Amino acid sequence: MAAVTALNEGLFTYLKPADVAKLGEAYRFSEAAHAGQTRQSGEPYISHPLAVTEILAGWHMDSQALMAALLHDVMEDTSVTKDEISDTFGKPVAELVDGLSKLDRIEFQSAEDAQAENFRKMLLAMARDVRVILIKLADRLHNMRTLGAVSPAKRRRVARETREIYAPIANRLGLNNLYQELEELAFAHLYPLRHRVLAKATRSARGNRREVIGKTQEAIKAKLVDASIEAAVNGREKHIYSTYKKMLEKHLTFSEVHDIYGFRVIVKDGIPSCYLALGALHGLYKPVPGKFKDYIAIPKANGYQSLHTTLIGPFGTPVELQIRTEQMHRIAEAGVASHWMYKDEAATLSDLQKKTHQWLQSLLEIQNQSGDSAEFLEHIKVDLFPDEVYVFTPKGRILSLPRGATAVDLAYAVHTDIGNRCVAAKVNSELVPLRTELRNGDRVEIITAGHAKPSPGWLQFVRTGKARSNIRHFLKTMQYDESAALGERLLEQAMRSLGVTLAQIDDQNWDRAVRDSGARTRQEVLADIGLGKQLPAVMARRLLRFREASKDEGKAIAKPIGSVVIRGTEGMAVQLASCCRPIPGDEIVGSIKKGQGLVVHAADCHQIERSRKNEPDTWIEVDWDPATSKLFQAAIQVTVTNQRGVLAKVASEIADAGSNIDSITMDEDRSLYTTMLFVIEVANRQHFARVVRSLRRLPDVVKLARMRE
Repeated sequence: MAAVTALNEGLFTYLKPADVAKLGEAYRFSEAAHAGQTRQSGEPYISHPLAVTEILAGWHMDSQALMAALLHDVMEDTSVTKDEISDTFGKPVAELVDGLSKLDRIEFQSAEDAQAENFRKMLLAMARDVRVILIKLADRLHNMRTLGAVSPAKRRRVARETREIYAPIANRLGLNNLYQELEELAFAHLYPLRHRVLAKATRSARGNRREVIGKTQEAIKAKLVDASIEAAVNGREKHIYSTYKKMLEKHLTFSEVHDIYGFRVIVKDGIPSCYLALGALHGLYKPVPGKFKDYIAIPKANGYQSLHTTLIGPFGTPVELQIRTEQMHRIAEAGVASHWMYKDEAATLSDLQKKTHQWLQSLLEIQNQSGDSAEFLEHIKVDLFPDEVYVFTPKGRILSLPRGATAVDLAYAVHTDIGNRCVAAKVNSELVPLRTELRNGDRVEIITAGHAKPSPGWLQFVRTGKARSNIRHFLKTMQYDESAALGERLLEQAMRSLGVTLAQIDDQNWDRAVRDSGARTRQEVLADIGLGKQLPAVMARRLLRFREASKDEGKAIAKPIGSVVIRGTEGMAVQLASCCRPIPGDEIVGSIKKGQGLVVHAADCHQIERSRKNEPDTWIEVDWDPATSKLFQAAIQVTVTNQRGVLAKVASEIADAGSNIDSITMDEDRSLYTTMLFVIEVANRQHFARVVRSLRRLPDVVKLARMRE
């Protein structure tokens, strides 16, 4: 009870006596629920929720959050139910505890799936109430502080999870002190030897540089006094993990990292004093070009504001400086938790809350479009590393994006429809490819078209979770519709081979066949057939069996067995094999590949000989639609004498024959002859033959061949 008394003394400063009494009741409830349980260190288990509550009390969290902190493990580790908590402490507290509880009662395929689902549940609860994540972060902080008691394997797992998820979330919410401590503890547990060596080196350097640090601090204070600027100047040592990251990124030894110490200037007056202080200190020491950042005019996404600059101090030592107001300093240290700590600063905090709310809403949007928990976790991980770039829309709106973000990321950041329909981009009034990485200060205009749609290739370069989840969602929907259309054609073919048409199957028999196959809708059955998850022949027999069982019909009149017609415009449901690159006019066959749909090969493709022999059931007859107008890819190998300008001549002949060149590769040995491989676009075999005839006219062409693997 001594610990509770100590906790209560701190709580009396901002909580009402009635709230403190309710908190005592929550403590007794939790203590009784955890009776007999101990932590791996041997301490009574109640010491953990109590420590978490103390951390939250330091942020002046409300009584509901503190009660939830005391109770946060009772649903997970004891027989206490959500209803019991709701009846005793109210529904809001029960919802907070539920959002924090793991899903131990659900079976998952792997530990990774369970972890991903736990994060998904926690983050969605956080989107409804940000207090969930604040309690979870305090819980993780205490676990990290006491991690030495667990096994080395678990220590590494928890430390890695902290570094990859919890520390970035703390940073995204502006909880700077918490973020740095979590990173530091994770580094110490993941790489204990490196941490010890760097800690020792830092202590030695602190002693060696004491004179330089002291002289610099006094000079900064004196300069600010001369400029009539009232400010506090604090020296701050960089965290060991921060030094380690710099050594890794810039390939430096510890002795080459000079700026392990910096200074923070906190001015007493408003924003103008920050810029006055900056000017005065730039007059004291020379600034390092390119190292100035103005986070006051353009705050970070987590609400952080400060001026950053690096100066060349005494003896040529770089000195990092942060200049901010007292209000900025409080928000920089506490982030979104400052909502509870400094309620008098309502205007600034409302901006911060708005940004936090927008981010939490984006999590809900990503969740709605993610296929599963692992995909959701992958998407949000991308957004949790906010090394930002700031870009401008044509109307002057500022958007922050992760470093490495592209024009497509910006398009989706503006609006999902803009992203789905973007076809080009202008950066600083110049047309650029959509994959172009954006830089600070770029002015970006997105060009859209009504017929446009996302490309699967975008997933190779987009950086934000929102862009990635929206592209995947669109492609899945498009693939589903295209696969259903293909599945219907495949099923119709299979039905005709049995002497029946799909039109002869009534709704009742369809419904029975759908239920029997384990699907929910007819459309789902057709999509599964198109994706190769179900064989059309099996489904056709199932439909026929139910039809024959439901009504005694005479023998059906056999219909001619038709092949599936390939138009080339089916989208992702039909793929032309890259090994043989079939084009209209080639004899073709189709293979139903699970998860891929229909893959079309040339009938004489060497890659499929064994499969056609061993798995005949997966192969179907296919034919080209004679009316197709699409262009198809074909590969042609051209061997030429090694003469100046020969590539231009070959390319010109291909273009004159009405073909586009998709790609060119050339061999390395160019002594007498050069072999070039062109992937060109043609309408059919006749068009390809026309290209070949054009190339044969060139005297430099020695050999021609259509290439297939």
